[in-house]
Order: sequence, then structure tokens, then C-alpha cells
Amino acid sequence: MKPVPYAQPMIGDEEKSRVMAVLDSGMIAMGPQTAEFERKFAAYIGTDYAVATNNGTSALHVALLAAGIGPGDKVITTPFTFIASSNSILYCGATPVFADVDPRTFNIDPASVQRILDRDDDIKAIMVVHLYGLSCEMDSIMEMAESRGLLVIEDCAQAHGAQYRGRAVGSFGDVGIFSFYPTKNMTTGEGGMVVTSRKDIADKARKLINHGRCDRYLHDSLGFNYRMTDIAAAIGLCQLAKLDGFNARRRENAAVLNKLLSDLSPVILPDEPEHCLHVYHQYTIRAQRRDDLKAYLDAAGVQTSIVYPIPNTRQPLYMSNGLGQAETPVAEMLGTEVISLPIHPGLSHEDLVRISDSLHAFYSS
Repeated sequence: MKPVPYAQPMIGDEEKSRVMAVLDSGMIAMGPQTAEFERKFAAYIGTDYAVATNNGTSALHVALLAAGIGPGDKVITTPFTFIASSNSILYCGATPVFADVDPRTFNIDPASVQRILDRDDDIKAIMVVHLYGLSCEMDSIMEMAESRGLLVIEDCAQAHGAQYRGRAVGSFGDVGIFSFYPTKNMTTGEGGMVVTSRKDIADKARKLINHGRCDRYLHDSLGFNYRMTDIAAAIGLCQLAKLDGFNARRRENAAVLNKLLSDLSPVILPDEPEHCLHVYHQYTIRAQRRDDLKAYLDAAGVQTSIVYPIPNTRQPLYMSNGLGQAETPVAEMLGTEVISLPIHPGLSHEDLVRISDSLHAFYSS
């Protein structure tokens, strides 16, 4: 029987046609397609500016630098995320300060952030990660930041189209970023985007991605080669037009799984607060006997992933640098329980039933 794939990029004839037009044009580096993609993505998120990059990690690096994060600065963030989130802080010479996460939403816990702020007056910024497609509690985060004059950076790498109280993530903080890796809700193959409504950040980000260039062959600052190609942007323009449809299908699939799995007491299903719009980049459950369940599902042809088994506080890099001392018991617990099931738009109803049947079979055995 054919496996149920964990991820499946949805690339159609529109993307292929637009890429071929770029190749035929002879302008395949950063050019008019990239500029159009930036304009349309900023409009979609509701920010004044967007700056395209070659991947999500470079977007994070640039966003932090453009916002003024540098050596000696402290940035509160979550340990329960892909390591690029906290690594980008290290790239700037700054120090990540890890808060714990909410066991229901998997996102950074505002109460934990507050405890850090109460004991440390040297914090410069809060970097939230809207994990698995669900927004963080932005009212609490923004209130804490505004009361102390802190920067807010939004890592929206997994949350294209997610909303908090009817407003798109990426539009709350000083700066936000998105990733367009192939498994994301929309893709450009590889790519990223910096979004902001602050002109100073946008201007600095645009220079940073292009070797610090201020005019042709004139460079007044140190920058990087982080540019997006027009080939990637052409794919992104087509994918952006389809994003709401992709997200609607993910939400439909999640609703089906929620119903099919609702009777399984060994499983805790994803949480969606009523003031949030979850776009289900991942459909992540907390499961008893998680490792055995994963082995069973893999053998049954249902592909899964554990995202993320090791919090960044327990990564060897952070332990060796003395950055693994934070008290993050919830993040550590979740690392032993979470497993992500297929949720992408390419799934059929039969696929979803097969996923459910496989989980039921495991827990009844």
C-alpha cells in the first residue's frame, strides 16, 4: 500500500509556467519578480515593507541585525523550536534567554517571559515563534514589550496566514520573518522574507542582504549575499495566490482528524484558542508511548515526524556555551510526547481515515 506522505509541496502548472517565463527572460537573479513578490507579500501580511531573502534563517539573521540586535544584547525566546531561531541570535553576538512554553499551544509562555523580565533588567528584545501554524499570545507579549521599551521580533516561519484576533502574524512586532522551505504552507523551494512597517529596518535589511550596498559598486556597511532569485520569487507569487486555499484545506484536514481522534484518551489533540486562526503547518499531538507509536505508524506506512525532540536548552551547542541552564520543564516534557501527523493539502479523506485507524489500532493493541 502506498505510504501516506508526511509532507508534499503543491507545485502546479502555474508555477512551472512562470518559472519558464523567468528563464526565457534572461533575468534570473534578483529582479522584477522579486520586487513584485515583496510588494504582494507585504500587502498580504499588512506591513509596509517586505524584503526577500534566500532562506528563512538568513531572514532571521537580517531581521535581528536590522532591528539593532548586536553583541552583548539579551533576547528572550523559546527553546521549543528549530535551532535556527536561537542560532540567529548567536549570529548577532547576542545571547538567547530561554523562557518556557505553554503545554497547550506549544508557544512561548507569557508568564515565563514575565518572570525573566522581573529578574533581569538587561533584556533588549523578545523573539516569539508562532509554532506549528498557531499564533503566540500577542496581547500579553506586546504589553510587556511596550511597557519596557523592548523590541519584538516575530519568527513566523511556520505560520503563513495565521491570525491573532483577526490580524496576521508578522504585523505585530518591530520586524517579522517567514520561511519558504518546501514543507511550509507555501514554498519557493528555499527562500525567506523580512516584513516590517518600520522604514529604517526595511532599508537596513535591504542593504544587509546585498553586501551592504548603497549604490552600484558602493558599499558603506558589511553585508551578506542573502538575495532571493527571480526563479524563487516566481514560484512564490503563484504560491501566495494559492495560500488561503492551501490553509483552508489544512484546516479542513485538521477538523477531520480532530473528530476521528477525539475518542483516543492517550492522545492530546492540538489546541486552537478561539481568538486565533491556526493554519496547521504541523498537526502535532501529545501521545502516550510516543516512540512506540511512531515506530508503529512508520511500519503502517503513515509517515510522521517528531518536531522537536530536544529543546534548544539541551542541545550540545548550548550546553557547551553555558546557555542550557534555563528552567524549561514544559519544553523538555513536550520533547518526549509530541509527534506530528500528516496534514498537508494533498491528503485525501481516505488518507485521514487511514491515519486515524492506525492510531486506534496501536492504542487498542
